[in-house]
Amino acid sequence: MPAKRKLIILLKYCLLPLLLALPGTVHANFDFNANCLKAYQLIFELKINAAKQLIAAEKNVHPKNSIVPLLENYADYFYLITVESKQDFDKLKDEKSSRLSQIEDDDEKSPYYLYAQAEINLQWALLRSRYGEYFTAAREIKKANGLLQENNKKFPGFHLNSKGLGLINVFLGNLPDGVLKSTLSTFGVKGDVQKGLVMLDKLAQNLPRSTFEPFYEEVVFYYSYVLSDVIHSPEAYAKTMKYTARISDNSLLKAYLQAYVCARNGHNEEAIAILAKRPAGEGYQAFPYLELLMGTAKLNKLDYSATNNFKRFLQLNKGVNYIKDANLHLSWIALLNGDTGAYRGYIAKVKSSGYTYAEKDKQAVNEAGAPAPDNSLLKARLLFDGGYYAKALDLLVDENASGYQSVKDKVEYYYRMGRIYDALGKDDNALQYYQNAVNNGKNLKYYYAATSALNMGKIYAGKKNDAKAKVYFSQAINMKNHEYENSIETQAKDGLRKLNN
Repeated sequence: MPAKRKLIILLKYCLLPLLLALPGTVHANFDFNANCLKAYQLIFELKINAAKQLIAAEKNVHPKNSIVPLLENYADYFYLITVESKQDFDKLKDEKSSRLSQIEDDDEKSPYYLYAQAEINLQWALLRSRYGEYFTAAREIKKANGLLQENNKKFPGFHLNSKGLGLINVFLGNLPDGVLKSTLSTFGVKGDVQKGLVMLDKLAQNLPRSTFEPFYEEVVFYYSYVLSDVIHSPEAYAKTMKYTARISDNSLLKAYLQAYVCARNGHNEEAIAILAKRPAGEGYQAFPYLELLMGTAKLNKLDYSATNNFKRFLQLNKGVNYIKDANLHLSWIALLNGDTGAYRGYIAKVKSSGYTYAEKDKQAVNEAGAPAPDNSLLKARLLFDGGYYAKALDLLVDENASGYQSVKDKVEYYYRMGRIYDALGKDDNALQYYQNAVNNGKNLKYYYAATSALNMGKIYAGKKNDAKAKVYFSQAINMKNHEYENSIETQAKDGLRKLNN
């Protein structure tokens, strides 16, 4: 075969499909050029205003570049999840249709054609689910899933497809019962947790060695989220710290991801250190939630200077979420300081101020309606959440259930002791206390008994005692009308599913 002919075949079948998929490549009006890449990177450092300036400049010079509406949507998405403003959400969601219209009128042969539409639908679905717009969110997830599936068939080498598909699979595969899940089931959309995790993990490992490296930070953002918040993986901390290590320290999003996952997974001192040295300055997007996160981490080590952080959050916050949660934490500090008047004042604020879109705020309302917590149990709870298991045990080890007046406190004592021994790897002790929590609390509205049954199922599953694991997972499912019912039931069903596979 002549050399010229070989070159033509090489270009046609090998290099050309690759070039069409590369970021930074011009393909009709989907031009992810250097200016767009810089704007995208600034968004993921949470320098959103600077990103918007670059996007506006690109729009002025290249008004038909259909990467621009995608970037505009990214900027709005990260703005909205940092400010938590329902008012801004209601205003900005009207931009969705015009952005999709520009993209839909562009070149169908570009790998970004379907991908960009899917991303915009998925981002708005995630935002809507925060504010209870479940039916519209379900339609957008269905749309995004279909677009990404189609794009994956047309452009199997376009690795960004796996980001959205991975997220959708994990999110839907672990969705608790409710309006969103039932609506998606009606639409015929289901997820596969393991399939989604494999997709995201493969991307996190391989993107740095590929031409799609600029999209690495976004993949890590979503992967960390699903590991910590969706599937509650024991690997959440290790994997998040591993994959975020190569991200620039100038990224406020990196600081948030690391601190959040550290705080959620018992690495409290590390969370405080990360937040204390987080990047700051006028160029960064305001992110009041970080004050709430710092306050929570401080309180988890019984540092009552956390009061300043919670109050600063309430002063800076212009959004609707976590107002009740912040006031609940302030009420706990007042109670632990012996100021019952201030405690009652903050509890009144939990009931009267803020909204209940976020699960934390719903739980705050539940706790505000319950009797005041026992001081030693509250301290043990906080220390446990911070990962200070030995200190939590020291607080309660000389206590006895009979020393508590209410049935609620007795059951909570059993539950807290079970959790502590569980975390310390002392399974026999944990099982004994969990069983007492189940026996004494299965008819109460509190989550202690159902979570105890769930955790017993996990312990027995770890011991390969499938028969007992199934008994306790089923018991967790069968307990009804208690706090966190959907979440506990979803985890128990997932435990049964794994045993049956």
